[in-house]
Amino acid sequence: MTASIISGKELAQEKRKQLAQEVKELKQQGVVPGLVVILVGDHPASISYIKGKQKASEEIGVAFTLEHFPESMEEKELLDVIEKYNHDESCHGILVQLPLPDHIQEKAVIEKISPLKDVDGFHPLNIGQMMIGEDTFLPCTPAGIVEMIKSANIEIAGKHVVVVGRSNIVGKPVGILLLNEHATVTYCHSRTPDLKEVTKQADILVVAVGRANFITGEHIKENAVVIDVGVNRLETGKLCGDVVFEDAKQIASHITPVPGGVGPMTITMLAHNVVKSARNSAERLQVSKEL
Repeated sequence: MTASIISGKELAQEKRKQLAQEVKELKQQGVVPGLVVILVGDHPASISYIKGKQKASEEIGVAFTLEHFPESMEEKELLDVIEKYNHDESCHGILVQLPLPDHIQEKAVIEKISPLKDVDGFHPLNIGQMMIGEDTFLPCTPAGIVEMIKSANIEIAGKHVVVVGRSNIVGKPVGILLLNEHATVTYCHSRTPDLKEVTKQADILVVAVGRANFITGEHIKENAVVIDVGVNRLETGKLCGDVVFEDAKQIASHITPVPGGVGPMTITMLAHNVVKSARNSAERLQVSKEL
């Protein structure tokens, strides 16, 4: 048996077509969805990620603005730029590309972004809304993972999900989203004793640790669904995930590839959040006109 591939690339293309139609409808109402990406410094991976975000934005008709500042930028200057866009009605989404230089506090920057324009879904207010299952901007990678699982017609309710990794960006929120879908969720991390014993219980195994080929076939239960979030570059230059793909595909029922798996969906869910924000803005404008 060979696992079915859940292609994030194909699903992303479908979703982008839908988003392009929504953007077209918003433009007919006089609303042009706008995304502002702020980059401090010249981190090579950050520049690469931003290019992907720009391409997706242009593909669906979102107005894309890049604000690129030197690494020496002071924290207060950055907070002032964010504040400016918080009040700019043509901007519906503000994204500050991480990581930031050491002298700038990530927490202060995330909290400065208006929750109404927090298209990364990192603001504490939006995280709190997500925790209690309210409608909000969801973190892009976790939201993309849930979409991918659903796209393969995999039942989530009642399943045992094991998440390997506990980052605020992927690990923690993906567990919450799957819990909200009525899964039973277990988190594993660097201090989990006998990791294999826990991961082998997973009906759905989500791996987000950023360590190349960390999870082998020995960690995976027969017919489990394996979601590999990791993107690691080997010395050969080849990209690989956190899971040994060749091992896993012989055991799992479904698996996401690297590249072409979770990555394209992350960027697509960002675009989804920008369009959602523009739609919310249009609705608020309509209500204020009626009052």
